[in-house]
Amino acid sequence: MDTLTFLGIESSCDDTAAAVLRGSEVLSSVVEGQAALHAAFGGVVPEIAARAHAERLDICIEAALAQAGVTLADLDGIAVTAGPGLIGGVLSGVMCAKGLAAATGLPLVGVNHLAGHALTPRLTDGVEYPYLMLLISGGHCQFLTVRGPEDFSRIGGSIDDAPGEAFDKTAKLLGLPQPGGPEVEREAAKGDPKRFAFPRPLLDRPGCDMSFSGLKTALLRQRDALVAAQGGLTRADRADICAGFQQAVADVLVEKTRRALKVSDAKVLAVAGGVAANTLIRAGLQRVAAEARAEYVAPPLRLCTDNAAMIAWAGMERFRMGARDGMDLAARPRWPLDTTAAPLIGSGKKGAKA
Repeated sequence: MDTLTFLGIESSCDDTAAAVLRGSEVLSSVVEGQAALHAAFGGVVPEIAARAHAERLDICIEAALAQAGVTLADLDGIAVTAGPGLIGGVLSGVMCAKGLAAATGLPLVGVNHLAGHALTPRLTDGVEYPYLMLLISGGHCQFLTVRGPEDFSRIGGSIDDAPGEAFDKTAKLLGLPQPGGPEVEREAAKGDPKRFAFPRPLLDRPGCDMSFSGLKTALLRQRDALVAAQGGLTRADRADICAGFQQAVADVLVEKTRRALKVSDAKVLAVAGGVAANTLIRAGLQRVAAEARAEYVAPPLRLCTDNAAMIAWAGMERFRMGARDGMDLAARPRWPLDTTAAPLIGSGKKGAKA
């Protein structure tokens, strides 16, 4: 039995999290959300998020240790998200982890936040390498062939807005609360997805890359046209817009996944990220996996969204390979998993974000 015990720390966006793992057993997982702090701004404010992380990290760590029934002396190592993400939040977590490592002498392992998501199916379902990973979250969307803890090949991804970001922006445009994904899905359940002819970007081009910015713009124009014609939106209008938008996103993801399964040599399709909780999208992905005779794996929602259990697991996978980080571990706002692939999102002078 694997008795390796790790503390995981996650603070890359607006969730402050700590967890303790013993082998593949999640002894505790504490997540403190910040939705209430950002609600008035219609999105995450980096400065507010960073301050909240600094205030809550020690509280979350203490709670995770208590729930797990362990002390720092019982740990074999500390894993922390070192990027990519909002730099203030990432820095808060890295500095906290460094302090604990310096005080206890425990090994420190920096983890790529995206690797945490990508390796979660191994924690929850014991998936063997290689497998095809579809990471669909608020800030990231990419297809990855996962062959090892540090071996990721990107097959495709979003060249602009990630699906989760598009859901959040759609909610904001329609006056719905944040986070937008669940709100848009609830509205869509009451609407007609065929009323508005929204585009399916990049389906007319080969490959597995995706684009959702144009879809968001089409939705904005449709909203403005209705407001100009009738002085506002009815409840039916809003529901139909949400339904049409959600169907368009699902159609793109399903077709691109079909293509990725043909390109990849993997026999398992794993999905993680908050958008994977969407019922319509999940059903479409399950269907396309069945068509390709691939196993479909989706971790429980609590481990799909940002959490520290996935960071502890990814840290342990790196630790078993001999990875150790020193006090020079840097917080990185940008950190692509596949460093050989062309940049997708946020590329520029500072390099690829993901």
